[in-house]
Amino acid sequence: MVTRSLSDRCGSWESMRIWGPLAAICLGTFMLLVDVTIVLVALPAMSESLGSSLSQLQWVADSYALAVAAALLGAGRLADLHGRRRMYAGGLVVFALASVACALSPGMAVLIAARIVQGLGAAAMFTTTLSLISTLYSGRRLALAFGTWAAVAASASALGPILGGLLTQTLDWRWIFYVNVPVTVTALIMTLRYIPCTAPPVRDTTQRLDVPGLVLFAIGTSGSVYALTEAHVQGWVSAGTLVPLGAALGAFVAFLRVQQRRRHPLLNLSLFRRPAFTAAMLTIAVGEGTVYGIMPYTSLWLQSVQHLSPLAAGLVVLPHAAAAASVAVLGGRRRFKPSPRLPALGLALAGLGVGAEGFLGPESGWPVLVAGLALSGVGMGLIFQVAAALALGSVPAEHAGTASGTYSTFEQLGYAFGVAVFGALAVSTMTTSLRSNVTDPVVTAQTLSGGGADSLLAQVPAAQRAGLEHTLHAVFATGHNTLALTAGAVALAGAALVLWLSRQPREERSTAVGETTTDTRPAAAAVE
Repeated sequence: MVTRSLSDRCGSWESMRIWGPLAAICLGTFMLLVDVTIVLVALPAMSESLGSSLSQLQWVADSYALAVAAALLGAGRLADLHGRRRMYAGGLVVFALASVACALSPGMAVLIAARIVQGLGAAAMFTTTLSLISTLYSGRRLALAFGTWAAVAASASALGPILGGLLTQTLDWRWIFYVNVPVTVTALIMTLRYIPCTAPPVRDTTQRLDVPGLVLFAIGTSGSVYALTEAHVQGWVSAGTLVPLGAALGAFVAFLRVQQRRRHPLLNLSLFRRPAFTAAMLTIAVGEGTVYGIMPYTSLWLQSVQHLSPLAAGLVVLPHAAAAASVAVLGGRRRFKPSPRLPALGLALAGLGVGAEGFLGPESGWPVLVAGLALSGVGMGLIFQVAAALALGSVPAEHAGTASGTYSTFEQLGYAFGVAVFGALAVSTMTTSLRSNVTDPVVTAQTLSGGGADSLLAQVPAAQRAGLEHTLHAVFATGHNTLALTAGAVALAGAALVLWLSRQPREERSTAVGETTTDTRPAAAAVE
């Protein structure tokens, strides 16, 4: 009896020693990805509580993703130089503290600033997740670990609106940030206990962080997203749009030149000579940008036009979450071979799904979205499962940290640019539709696209509200349809390009994938 008890305890400890690191990584991954989308259904509540414009609401969503994207490459290099566990743990601490600052924000400016800091902490976490998994596990355990991570990633992005709606409706929008703290603390404790402290992957002490490259990349990303976000307010040909856009393009050109000349670049451009790696980057960026880039406006339609509660609006996307998680888990069990053809299939399904959401009418209700959301969930689940493995499987093992950081950077950039571009497109489409119906179509379109349908109705006499309400419903539906159909077309074009990239010689593809299969250490030994 005593022997059996000791055996059970030893087996339990052995299991936690092997899978404890994955649990710590997945907890952090879940929280940092949830925070990309958890704010979506809380935007109307934030606007009512703090007062905001559409641009500020966009920045609440975009500032976090943009900070993650801008810092990921630098964080990946620091992780290679100073240790991945140390970077991951530090990111957890910054993320938790910034979450408290978000929850306590007295105004939109403070909230946006806190979201930027939160994104920096998330970047330190995100850049190490895939590389930690690839070094801690191998063989069948590696495939299972990737499948589990992909299921968590797919579930987090899709479940964010549901959790946000539940917390906003039952407590307050500030609790979407407070809830991060206990989960992050748990992840930190598990990280220190189960993830081994190993020597930094890069032992060359002459290597340094590429500060000029990091600054240029941050200017390029933030400047371009700022220009796109403010374009509908400033005007496309105004100095407020063209100056930051020009500065961003100049910074990107300078960044690429700096990377070509650096001995240890922030972004290893040579990796993009591998078609499989390029296909993975394209897949995740286009998938995130199209599927999740339009979701803020879907959430605003559900709440401001359909008058659903935050929780109900979050539950509408449950089919997407369930489909994405199910496909990711199934993919982990089937151990799909990394190939650009599967990401292309995922992008095609995501494109068809998001395009199917583009047929709203003035009288449409939320059920018309369900089929499209479910189909796009299937596509994104396949993308999450295969694209990350394809990115890491197409580069040499010593570049795993760089590949992981680059993959995560493209993921967050896709989302940030998607929100900004589709926001500008939404206002532009609604403005055109309102020109013959209201005296100030630009201001009305900005208010409507920011979730202010009720405030517009309150400004007119009661006798005119029924007609105006029908008009606003029709205009928002037209705007949403334009976003969804455009997103679907972009995703399908991306799928075709990814499929073209897969048409390389079989021998070259096998060599590229095989370069990372040289590390055959047992997972248990890697965790020691």
